[in-house]
Amino acid sequence: MGSYFHFSAAVLALATLSTATAAPVQCTASFTDISAADFVQCLDPGWNLGNTLEASPDEGSWNNAKVTPPVFELVRNSGFNGIRIPVTYADHYVGGSPNWPINATWLQRVSDVVDMATAQGFYVVTNMHHDSWKWADVTQTDANLTMIHERFYASWLQIARTLACKPSTLALEPINEPPATTAEHGEQINVLNQLFLKALADAGGHNARRVVTLVGGGEDGAKTAQWFTRPAKNVTNPWAIQYHYYSPYNFIFSAWGKSIWGSAAEEAALVADLAAVRGNFTDVPLLIGEFSASQINCEASARWRYTDLLVRTAHLLNTSVMLWDNGLDNLDRPAGKWRDPTSLGLIMGIKDTPEKNNSLPVGTTDDSAKMQSSSAYIFRRVGEPTTAQALPFEFNGNSVTSIVTGNDNKTLSSTDYAVNSSHIIFSASFLDNYLSPNGAAGRKANMTVNFSEGVPIPIEIVQWDTPVLASLTSLVTSATATTDISIPVTYKGLPRVAAARMVGVNGTILVDAWTQYLGPLQQGRATFSNQYNFDDSHVIITSTALQDVLSSDESTVVTFEFYPRVPGNAVNYTLTVGK
Repeated sequence: MGSYFHFSAAVLALATLSTATAAPVQCTASFTDISAADFVQCLDPGWNLGNTLEASPDEGSWNNAKVTPPVFELVRNSGFNGIRIPVTYADHYVGGSPNWPINATWLQRVSDVVDMATAQGFYVVTNMHHDSWKWADVTQTDANLTMIHERFYASWLQIARTLACKPSTLALEPINEPPATTAEHGEQINVLNQLFLKALADAGGHNARRVVTLVGGGEDGAKTAQWFTRPAKNVTNPWAIQYHYYSPYNFIFSAWGKSIWGSAAEEAALVADLAAVRGNFTDVPLLIGEFSASQINCEASARWRYTDLLVRTAHLLNTSVMLWDNGLDNLDRPAGKWRDPTSLGLIMGIKDTPEKNNSLPVGTTDDSAKMQSSSAYIFRRVGEPTTAQALPFEFNGNSVTSIVTGNDNKTLSSTDYAVNSSHIIFSASFLDNYLSPNGAAGRKANMTVNFSEGVPIPIEIVQWDTPVLASLTSLVTSATATTDISIPVTYKGLPRVAAARMVGVNGTILVDAWTQYLGPLQQGRATFSNQYNFDDSHVIITSTALQDVLSSDESTVVTFEFYPRVPGNAVNYTLTVGK
């Protein structure tokens, strides 16, 4: 279960700093004590205000505008009970050692945003975020640990004073995903936890009674279980452990062409990962402070099965969850809409009725497969005749009660579809309403399948053809390789890239040559966001990939693959190395 830590020499060395800067805060407002276990239960499920106050150098610098109260109102009305507010302080210091003063305007902004969230009735967690790698990275070979300790303590002293009189619905988290690869690094994260707790105690106000969510190395469950040391028994803060879960990496981040998930082994690994953390901390409240399978880069049927299993397993293990959202993945803040209402429904349904199983679409799960299928879609290529389509489903004891089209709100009849023990079969005569051999490519219709229990599941009808790129080649030189290549694309089906294969004209894999040993859908594939990207009207080759092409000194063919991942649904783009 891990030993208890006592204040280390690093912490004790800072014992007089607080008295040299200001007296402890005194609060007039009352404070209702809450246990850490009750707090993390009350915030479940939670939502992250990502890419906002942790943006660098300031709020609004990334893809989101400054947050306003209607955002929190929308999230609250959507069913979330908790908000995590990541904050980066690195760009807001106005002085250095020993007190490391933080800009008062920034501290006030943090305070105001916390108030926006608590005013909506949320249980709130706020932290120090990208500081973890901007200046507080204990793994660097030249890391000045004395300076990191001093700055960390002084920073939290100021943050805690700013937030000292907030209600007990605010909890604090010392630092986001602090790098750690060795036991020594893990011990340094324990020191940061100590400094954090001492700063809260020294700051005054309600801070010594406030819930805290302590962290281990990287906020990784396995590293936390291995290296985390519990706070001393005389620490007065109720405490929980927060960790994050983004596994398997290749699926969550679309690395190396991994667009499928859900084999028996993968499902067992997820369950085992969460159970291992609970098994190491049987008596500690646990919070998964970040998780997400993004609608941008994770195929729908795999995403829904992943989300269902993760949230359901967490609840069975008495672990609360908070959805990561960077403003692109889930909530479209300007439009006030959720980009993937089905994932939202799964999260909320499991919280409200955990005893009810969801029926879920089936997709390819075999890494040796040469093509990928998904029951979230009915795909038909332009020029091919319409035939009946049998979509495999995991019904999980439920029955289909109705299927309704979203285009005209029509309830399908018994002649439109049939159901057996493992499939929903749509008749050719029904599909003829939307598909025809000579029809134009595009997204044709949406249907919603309703079940006797659990959330409804959408199915989209898509007629596809090979997308068209505005150009098919570029010259790569040292002068041009510093900027991404953004290529206009006419999508002919789903407007997204499934994977990108990058192989030299002589057969050399551009990056990660070891992918030659993976399955047919992954060999030679690059990683989303690192080497390629896309938007609603472009496919993108990043400057990182262009630099790799220059380094290889070999012209490279980038094969953009689309959904469905079948022969004929890909386009080659050639990068020619110039002088």
